[in-house]
Amino acid sequence: MHSWFGLMGLNLDAPEDEAGIKKATENIKALIEHEMKNGIPANRIVLGRFSQGGALSLYTALTCSHPLAGTVALSCWLPLHRASPQAANGSAKDLTILQCRGELDPMVPVRFGALTAEKLWSIVTPARVQFKKYPGVTHSPCPQEMAAVKKFLEKLLPPV
Repeated sequence: MHSWFGLMGLNLDAPEDEAGIKKATENIKALIEHEMKNGIPANRIVLGRFSQGGALSLYTALTCSHPLAGTVALSCWLPLHRASPQAANGSAKDLTILQCRGELDPMVPVRFGALTAEKLWSIVTPARVQFKKYPGVTHSPCPQEMAAVKKFLEKLLPPV
């Protein structure tokens, strides 16, 4: 199965693949640089993914040297959370984040969602972080979640 970085466990004491996370982050940052060289301003770039990709999107957006428009983090967690406040770039406080997850997710512990939101509120201006939970939803998107993503993106990236 394709993976962004090594995953050694999903509990608070599990070791994290710091080198793999940082390498994957640099790959995403290279894509951001490529898009900017092609004329897309950083404030029109939104990162977003699901599960492990969502985790990488969060970490990349927080550590990116460019002020990105935002990130969509679905059914995920904040990797390297112990170092995240120090690793976050100065522009991270202005990042706009939509974090969504199902309340019955058996893959990524529900507690990780709440802990991630708390950590984000300490790094980013709290009013810029939305944390949405969906009852009855497991480790998969649901129509209400996709509607929230659509609304978030339309507000964040109005037509130019």
